[in-house]
Amino acid sequence: MKNSILGLIVLFTSYHYAQVPKKAETVSVNNKNMYYEVYGEGKPLIFLHGYSLSSKSWKPYVSDFYNDYEVYLIDLTGHGKSDTFTKDLSIAAVAKDIHALLKHLNLNQIQAIGFSFGGDVLYQLALQQPKLIKSMITIGAVGTWTVHDFPEYQKAFTFKNRANFPWLKDHRNDEQVKAIMSQFKNYTVKISTEELRTISPEVLIMIGDDDEGMDFSEVARVKKNLPKSDLWVLPNIAHGAHEGKTKSEFITKARSFLKK
Repeated sequence: MKNSILGLIVLFTSYHYAQVPKKAETVSVNNKNMYYEVYGEGKPLIFLHGYSLSSKSWKPYVSDFYNDYEVYLIDLTGHGKSDTFTKDLSIAAVAKDIHALLKHLNLNQIQAIGFSFGGDVLYQLALQQPKLIKSMITIGAVGTWTVHDFPEYQKAFTFKNRANFPWLKDHRNDEQVKAIMSQFKNYTVKISTEELRTISPEVLIMIGDDDEGMDFSEVARVKKNLPKSDLWVLPNIAHGAHEGKTKSEFITKARSFLKK
């Protein structure tokens, strides 16, 4: 959710649900229910969505990957068809929930794509489980971010203003929406330089140069210290650098990177 409010509204209102999952279920891991869907055949490729979104936001991309990968769309903790938040938001705890789900699914090595919140979760997962992720793409995320640097986001992102965020309809009920919005104040995550140097997967860092939520000195720190990383900066593009007019370029680049 690292962009202007009006930009967010434009970014997340176009969903297409042409694909039918070969499997969709809710399972209990870490004492909470988590929902996921599976498409295609091949090595596992995990898609993680942004904060306040759900796995539905990745459905328009399934057809571009499911011929080569077994694609997993997951509703992250607190979102979509997964259980509502009952504890304060912790990105590290969300990563632990994802690992518990992957362990339940007997997935010992994965590739992954994460947008914003989903990207921050992937960095935490890579720290917690060094051998789990072979390669990953993060979009609008470098593993370090705090909402406290953006008070205007907190002011606008309230239950009273929920009609301004149409993607919230993808959640189960108003209680879940309230929990997502109330937990936004706890969105803080930090990766030290020493931790960055221990991250073993290959990482493609994808950033729009108009992403006002990204500190480019932080982007430079991450790129410098990640052992195996590429940086892709898209000119005149905001937070959702994989969407809209750059979608086809993203798909081409992502497929090439993941096949390395």
